[in-house]
Amino acid sequence: MLSLYNTLTKQKEAFKSINPGKVGMYSCGPTVYDYIHIGNIRAYLNADILRRYLVYLGYEVRHIKNITDVGHLTEDDIAQGDSGDDKIAKKALSERKTPEEIARFYEEKFKEVEKEMNILPAHYFPRATAHVPQMIKIISSLIEKEYAYEKNGNVFFDVTKFDEYGKLSGNTLDNLKVGARLEEHPDKKNPWDFALWLKASKEHLMKWESPWGIGYPGWHIECSAMSTEYLGDTLDIHTGGEDNIFPHHEAEIAQSECSSEKKFVNFWVHNRHLLVDGKKMSKSKGNFYLLKDILEKGYTANEMRLLLLSSHYRSQMNFTWEAMEQAKNNLQKISDWVNNLKNVSGVSKGELLEKIDFSHIYQKRFESAMNDDINTPLALAVIYDLISETNKMISEDKLDKETADNILKFWERINKVFGLIISENKIEIPADILTLAEERKQARISGNFAVSDELRKKIELAGYVIEDLKDNNYLIKK
Repeated sequence: MLSLYNTLTKQKEAFKSINPGKVGMYSCGPTVYDYIHIGNIRAYLNADILRRYLVYLGYEVRHIKNITDVGHLTEDDIAQGDSGDDKIAKKALSERKTPEEIARFYEEKFKEVEKEMNILPAHYFPRATAHVPQMIKIISSLIEKEYAYEKNGNVFFDVTKFDEYGKLSGNTLDNLKVGARLEEHPDKKNPWDFALWLKASKEHLMKWESPWGIGYPGWHIECSAMSTEYLGDTLDIHTGGEDNIFPHHEAEIAQSECSSEKKFVNFWVHNRHLLVDGKKMSKSKGNFYLLKDILEKGYTANEMRLLLLSSHYRSQMNFTWEAMEQAKNNLQKISDWVNNLKNVSGVSKGELLEKIDFSHIYQKRFESAMNDDINTPLALAVIYDLISETNKMISEDKLDKETADNILKFWERINKVFGLIISENKIEIPADILTLAEERKQARISGNFAVSDELRKKIELAGYVIEDLKDNNYLIKK
């Protein structure tokens, strides 16, 4: 049975969906004012692997990933994240474009990166700007129930009215009073209250009519409106990066549960930060990478995917170019293995071997790893063990075609979870190389090993590698 670490309860719990056989899953998507970086990619890949494994287990998953195209403000490093300029509006002014032009451009670039990383597209990508009426409805409900208040066209959530505030992040009111960095706002009753709706100035580029005047929504209310619109009042799973836990996800819980009077999310799944060379990623430090930076170094998105899978999502991953090179080698190792299995034709001399049910042995180990909080590094280790064992059997001509085909079928099943793209090695071996290989085989049979070594060198100089198998058979590789 699948067990997931739940940020809300701070422990692993056996996963059980609200509706048997079906899962409603929501992921915090991008704020579309810039390109996504490799840290963002890690969060989206984490959600992708979780979704893929749920499907592997037989669940029907509905995955929603929002597009934040309004309301995310520049000073989101201050506790409640509701001060500063709108990130998209600011970008629009700097590039002399409309906010919609900015949002659509970066939304498209985000989707291109997800496609290149082989991240399954969400079943729906709701945009915040298309769901303002739903936000206004929730805000009105909160005001009516006296969880929120309006002043001068601004609407704030009163966190003192929600006794469970802080249950996700640990940032309870007592802790906020002691150590949190809070913005001052003349219309707030308490500095730790957060904005649901903000009054728009005449110059503000994005604004809507509301019961409280012309304004725009706060960042937090968007996800509550969009997630519940498509998945209902209670979600099975909500994913995101650990930087979203506070204030964003904490605020989502408060406003959603006070509005619906139901539990908002059953399982909160967060990935840890990604470091680069042991340091926080930062443009000023010169260690800030986009996917295109990885590609420009000669690596592939597929290799980047394998690198991210090689670290558990709840561990703080450290990106290095050395690790990237190792991922490249590991992907080649998997690719060679898959292609070698496809070339297995039988056992030499009709030798009868004990049939080994690799699928059963390794499937149990794979599922055990994945059921333990989506432990992808351990799941990959299972595959590397299988590669070592089967490669040894191939080199000794002890692997029959039926077993090889069963291993390939097993790989295809579990690779629907890993999502790696394995290219088929179709190498046309030139006639002159085949002639040299046959001459070398005859030299080995006759015991003329000096000639055999010379012929090997000629083959290698031509850019090929010859691998000796049992009974003087051989395999030529590029």
